[in-house]
Amino acid sequence: MSNRTPLCRELALWIGLAAPLIGLVVLPTGCSSENPPPSADKPLAPAENDSAYDIGGIRDWALIGNDLTPGHDSFELRVRATTGTDYIDVWLDEQPGVRLEGGSNNIFGLDIDVSALPPGQHRILLAADGSDEAFAAVDFQRSHPLYVVVTTDWDDADNTQLSLDLQQELHDLHPELLLTHFVGPYTFTDPTITPERVDELVAWTVNMRDTYGDEIGLHIHPYCNFVDTTSVTCLFEPSTVWASDTTGYTVMVSAYTEQEFTTLLLAADALFEQHGLGKPTSFRAGGWTADITTMRALAAAGYVADTSANNWARMEEWEGVQNGVLYEWNKSNWASIGDTSQPYYPSELDAQVPAIGGPMVPVLQVPDNGILVDYVTADEMIEIFDANWSGGALEVPTAYSIGYHPSNFSELYKTRISDALTHADRFLASADAGPVVYTTLSDTVRVWTKPE
Repeated sequence: MSNRTPLCRELALWIGLAAPLIGLVVLPTGCSSENPPPSADKPLAPAENDSAYDIGGIRDWALIGNDLTPGHDSFELRVRATTGTDYIDVWLDEQPGVRLEGGSNNIFGLDIDVSALPPGQHRILLAADGSDEAFAAVDFQRSHPLYVVVTTDWDDADNTQLSLDLQQELHDLHPELLLTHFVGPYTFTDPTITPERVDELVAWTVNMRDTYGDEIGLHIHPYCNFVDTTSVTCLFEPSTVWASDTTGYTVMVSAYTEQEFTTLLLAADALFEQHGLGKPTSFRAGGWTADITTMRALAAAGYVADTSANNWARMEEWEGVQNGVLYEWNKSNWASIGDTSQPYYPSELDAQVPAIGGPMVPVLQVPDNGILVDYVTADEMIEIFDANWSGGALEVPTAYSIGYHPSNFSELYKTRISDALTHADRFLASADAGPVVYTTLSDTVRVWTKPE
């Protein structure tokens, strides 16, 4: 009940109008010109919110920010109240009640600080004129972001025009999408690619970066046409597909020593700089065949993030195919990686073991937990997304990674990955629909920072 009865409010209004004419007047006993402070006890939640009060400014999802993503640390609560409302109080969770400001034209407001709230669901109660029952209860989630990382692996030196067009269509279909293009250095060393075609591919890639904010990273299958431009001897084995591969394409990246692979990385950097792509700082190994020596080489060459850790169980189609090595190597070397594996800095001794309090390689490993559309259907990608986020507030920042090969990117694969992205788009933080934020691979290091 209000501490000022309707009769008191009517008398106060009449006296306010009459005072200039009749001089000093006094409110009747039991009526006070001062509103009492908010009750020490929060009001009861209503069975349903009163539609007569128009409430604005409260988000459904208040992100907990970090160096990459600004948080939603306050609400500009505004209430348009019913005529005759004297005051409105607000309670946030178990905090003491606070009075809203204003009241002119029945508009009340208050900036509410939510920066100290932990992850989880929180409740705001609003009551008018000291009522012991709220006219509205509004719930919201305080959550860390769910980062969606989408990558492209340039397995071949060239990509068809259809593939390039379909990738731009992805951006049109998903306006907040950011792609990390893992470009292959063999685009610049393959003798079958004309200089004119190289220029076209470079122009397309730069346009994707400059127009959409995409990242240009590095992908290496150790093709001999690239390796032979350096001081490193090209290897023909071990191959993940055949007994021997004289092109070098299917040879494991991990077959090269740390020093040799550092040389290859620096050579790729020089090619990128020469063609106006800039210094890449993110990487994925061909066939995901990176090991701890690869990680050390990446650190030596100035790379900050890698996504070679592979959710191997999702590539079961490759079990027993050709020489069977691709599946078995990934199964063994990324044994601990699954649907919900999250970014970590690896131990100096093992690429799949997080460094906890010990020596580490200062390159963030972002597991490819959703892998690529060649190996997973749209339903599988959505299943992995749902495994990483069940719909409630996230206790910690979380990453979900999917991607494709431009060399075989078709209408089928575009539809497949677009269906998964459509699912992610339903929960965009920018639309106050959930915690989803798109990011590039290198920017993940602004969230998962190196331990001190």
